[in-house]
Amino acid sequence: MKQHWLVRPGSTRLLWVVLLSILALTVLAGLWLDGNFAFNAWYGFASCIGMILIAKLLGRLLHRKDSYYDRD
Repeated sequence: MKQHWLVRPGSTRLLWVVLLSILALTVLAGLWLDGNFAFNAWYGFASCIGMILIAKLLGRLLHRKDSYYDRD
């Protein structure tokens, strides 16, 4: 039985090479256009960490007891 083209070892290696090449080109383009090395990537990562920390803080502030809905 013939394998799907995404499952073949040669195809997956080719996809990795293509995707990593595109990634490298976008980082180099960002460096050339913005002058900062991967600014958008670092900014996005820092924003994600900030959102996680804020969500944890809100979770602690808004936390209710386990018996909150058991008021009979």
